Amino acid sequence: MESFEQLAHQYQPMIHKIIRSLNIYKNVDEFYQIGFITLWDTQKCFNEEKSSFTSLAYTSIKGRILNEMAKDKTNAARMIYPEEEDWEMTADTHDDQSFEEEFLRTHGQSLTEKETKWLIKACFTRLSVKKLPKAKTYREYKGEYKGTVLVSHE
Repeated sequence: MESFEQLAHQYQPMIHKIIRSLNIYKNVDEFYQIGFITLWDTQKCFNEEKSSFTSLAYTSIKGRILNEMAKDKTNAARMIYPEEEDWEMTADTHDDQSFEEEFLRTHGQSLTEKETKWLIKACFTRLSVKKLPKAKTYREYKGEYKGTVLVSHE
């Protein structure tokens, strides 16, 4: 068999013809490379007794390019690119703090009522341990800052 450079030069028009016949106009260079890689693979596994190299190369190259096009189409269908106006910031309408408070209360059953209040206040106000006694109660924070990160009013 001849060297791959000679083979690539000889089959370059075939690869271009396959790409044109499949109406590929985007990523032409990528499909061109796929054609050359397939030609290389076909050369390595070619057996003269089974078929002619030209028909095997044509079938292999076209098949691999079609497989790659199908993969690209599947990947494009999985990707969703929202419109620019979809990226606007919207207010959080969920009251996750009620759920989180209930979660802390049920899992903190071994704590005293005072310890539970301190835990909830510490979790939702995000204040340091030193600033917690000076802060408003959690209920005051909840009413004032519903759905936002809580901070101290010092």
